Amino acid sequence: MLKRFVIALSAILIAAPLAAAELGDDGLHKPDWFRITFKDLQEDFADAEAEGKRLVLFVEQRGCIYCTEMHEKTFPDERIQALLREDYFPVQLNLHGDTEIVDTDGDVLSEKAAARKWGVMFTPTIIFMPPEIDPSKSAVAQAVSVMPGAFGPGTTLDMLTWVKEERYLDQSEEGFQRYHARRIRERADGSFE
Repeated sequence: MLKRFVIALSAILIAAPLAAAELGDDGLHKPDWFRITFKDLQEDFADAEAEGKRLVLFVEQRGCIYCTEMHEKTFPDERIQALLREDYFPVQLNLHGDTEIVDTDGDVLSEKAAARKWGVMFTPTIIFMPPEIDPSKSAVAQAVSVMPGAFGPGTTLDMLTWVKEERYLDQSEEGFQRYHARRIRERADGSFE
């Protein structure tokens, strides 16, 4: 009897999916590195700047399997965690949310209206803000990079690093795709950690 119980329990544990990332009441993942703000992007930018960090917006939605994938497999990477905590000021927005936000251009609208205004259709979408904002432009109109969709740790690490190092300023020699390809080669031959 005990043997059957142990076998059954083992089968359940093996078949059970990985524990899902903690979810909030809104159904979105809530890692401790997301900043809790009033979602006034002008104020969030000022707070990020005061800390010497870059404002980055994460647009997600309830039930998003790709968001879950990133929260379970990509964001836990120690290198990504270090960048998100030390160099970025991450603010989460809900693709279908009714919470009022203030866009960088001063428009006051719901999260879902902002997502429509910005043309965000996929979740997760990560919007990287510039080191200086233009109060006449929306967040997406001045973003230095927009990462739509789920990516693995390597691509995400490279995008976070590429933006941090401001490599988007001169893409004549090496845009993100070439930068990412080079970093993959460097990791493969052990010349890059």
